[in-house]
Amino acid sequence: MQLHITHELPPGLLEATRETLHTVLAGPTLIHLPGKRPEPLFVSALLHGNEEVGLLAAQRLLRKYQGRQLPRALSIFIGNVAAARSGQRLLDGQPDYNRIWPGSELPPTPEHAVMAEVVTQMRARRVFASIDLHNNTGLNPHYACVNRIDHRFLQLASLFSRTLVYFQRPRGVQSMAFAELCPAVTCECGKVGDESGVNHALEYLETCLHLADIPDHPVHGSDVHVFHTVATIKVPAHIEFSFVDDQAPLYFAEGLEHCNFRELPADTLLAWRRPDSGAYLEVRDEAGREAGEAFLDYGDRDIRLRRSFMPAMLTRDEQVIRQDCLCYLMERYPLP
Repeated sequence: MQLHITHELPPGLLEATRETLHTVLAGPTLIHLPGKRPEPLFVSALLHGNEEVGLLAAQRLLRKYQGRQLPRALSIFIGNVAAARSGQRLLDGQPDYNRIWPGSELPPTPEHAVMAEVVTQMRARRVFASIDLHNNTGLNPHYACVNRIDHRFLQLASLFSRTLVYFQRPRGVQSMAFAELCPAVTCECGKVGDESGVNHALEYLETCLHLADIPDHPVHGSDVHVFHTVATIKVPAHIEFSFVDDQAPLYFAEGLEHCNFRELPADTLLAWRRPDSGAYLEVRDEAGREAGEAFLDYGDRDIRLRRSFMPAMLTRDEQVIRQDCLCYLMERYPLP
């Protein structure tokens, strides 16, 4: 496992698909390209191998500028090439490529060293801004995430969406590592295959390439909706669950993923549980502490919200739930 670095476009990159990318790139690759302004815009793509929006948007951007100088230097990091080949978030035995950046709480792996080297490279190049592009599996709007309530971060994020999410968990994500260097955002661009998500990402990249600077004055509160992630809900690894089998130990409510970015009242049903199954949901607060009692109420047969929250990232994709989480719970965050 090593970081591959190139100062020119790898042959065949613009024609490669997610499935054929491994024939063009030998592994995680950092591509440095010159532009009129020397401080580079950094873009990361395919940190999760099934989320191709970053690759597609970068390819379209680079095709547009073939034979022309970029408005600003551009550094593109293409992450989990191996998982992309099979369309999986990550392969068995791999760490999650968006949980192993500097600041990660996971045990060190060779992949940790790759991400640390990317940060070192971009620090030396005086990176201008950082954009991490993702798809998601549930029904979510396009939105941007930040890890700091900082005017420049919010200004950069608001260029992508009026819906902003501020979070401190999970640790080890790309945007949190780059927040030490420059304004950094994560862009969630809808489901894989959503053409509007690719077009939105492309427009955003081009906008950021043309920025001379990032304003440091406040974003007006009426221009954005900011939400704060206060908890993460996971299904414990030993508990079986289902969206279709009502005899499973844990059976999720129908249409649950339609609740994303909706403010749900207290007592909203999340799941049924089979009597005497011992099924439960694991809840961690922003500090990583177990916090189930503060967020959920358990009946003999049901699990409900203890108070009003807004969920994000709810999905029916069982593999993603196992590899990541069921959802995040958010509250509105008033801007200072």
